[in-house]
Amino acid sequence: MNMKKIEAIIRKSQLDEVVEALHEIGIDFLSYWEVTGVGNERSSSIYRSTVYETRLIERIHITFVCREIYVDTSCQAIINAARTGEMGDGKIFVSPVEESIRIRTGETGPESLYIKE
Repeated sequence: MNMKKIEAIIRKSQLDEVVEALHEIGIDFLSYWEVTGVGNERSSSIYRSTVYETRLIERIHITFVCREIYVDTSCQAIINAARTGEMGDGKIFVSPVEESIRIRTGETGPESLYIKE
């Protein structure tokens, strides 16, 4: 059985919705961090009555590994929870994972992941 790494870059405001949507389908373990990127969307901030425009956009980067059979469900959950319909909703990337090892038990491959079949 194959494993996949799913990485999603989403709006900071959608993090709770995405985590809840993934939790509902059984993805309980993930990592995320705040990132700053450059894209087509422009944001602006006001400081002392002056508007500053920037292309540096704050986002959340989520990553987790799952069995291949959960990829479509996971991606659809992220899309449904993160979509606002505006430019800058984010992207999802899916990559193959060659090996996974649970440090505590030494289990390898799909058995080392938290989702049991």
